[in-house]
Amino acid sequence: MSAVTAQDRMTLNMTFVCQGKKPHDYINAEQDIREEIRKIMKDIEKPLREITTVLQVIHHEPNVEQLNAACLNARHIFEEVRQGYAALDNIIPTNQYYRYNDHWRFATQRLCFLAALVVFIETGILISKETAAEILGINNKTNIHLDLEDYLMGILNMASELARFAVNSVTFGDYERPLQISKFVAQLNAGFRLLNLKNDSLRKRFDALKYDVKKIEEVVYDLSIRGLSQHAGGGEGSAKGPQE
Repeated sequence: MSAVTAQDRMTLNMTFVCQGKKPHDYINAEQDIREEIRKIMKDIEKPLREITTVLQVIHHEPNVEQLNAACLNARHIFEEVRQGYAALDNIIPTNQYYRYNDHWRFATQRLCFLAALVVFIETGILISKETAAEILGINNKTNIHLDLEDYLMGILNMASELARFAVNSVTFGDYERPLQISKFVAQLNAGFRLLNLKNDSLRKRFDALKYDVKKIEEVVYDLSIRGLSQHAGGGEGSAKGPQE
C-alpha cells in the first residue's frame, strides 16, 4: 500500500478544508475506494486461477490440438479479466494509479505471464507489451495502464514455466519442443542482459533466469548425446554440455 507523507496529509487537509470537507472524509473515501478495488480483484483473480488451471494441460497432453484448444479456452476466459480491469479503471481517481496499484500488481504480473504463455504456444514468439495490455484489457484506459516492470516480470515467470514445459515435452516424446524453447529462452536472456536493471525485485528475478536457461540446456544436451533430435547437435561427437 502506498505511503502517505506528512506533506501529502497537509495538502489533502487543506484541500478538503477549502472544499468545505473534513480530513476524515478523505480517509473514509480512500477506504471505500480500496474496498471496491478488493472486490474487483476477487472478480479478476477468479478467471486468473481458471486460466492457470486450463494451461496446465501443456504439462500433461502432448497433442497439439489439445494445446491449441487450451489456448482458445484461455482466451475466452480472458474476457472476464478485461471486464474486471474495465471496472477497475472506472473507480481509480485520475492520476492516482500509483497510490493504489499495489492491489493489482501481482495479479497483473501473473496475467502477463499467462498471456505470454498462450502467445508462445500459439505462435512461438514473444508477446509484446502492447499485445499483453490488449489481452488483459488494460490498453486505452484512462486511469490504469500496464507497467513495464509488471510486463517484464510476467515474461520472466514464463521462462520458468517453459523450462518445466521442456522437461515434460521429452517425457511425451516431443524432442523438438525443447530445442524451440532453448532458442527462445536464450534470446530472452540475451535481451534482458541489455537492460540496465536496478537492484530490486525485477533484478533478482532476472538473476534466477540463468537457472532456467541451464535447466533447458541440460535437456537439449541429453537429447543431443542420445541422438534423439536431429537438430540438437548431431550426435555425441558434436554435442556440448550446458554452460555453467
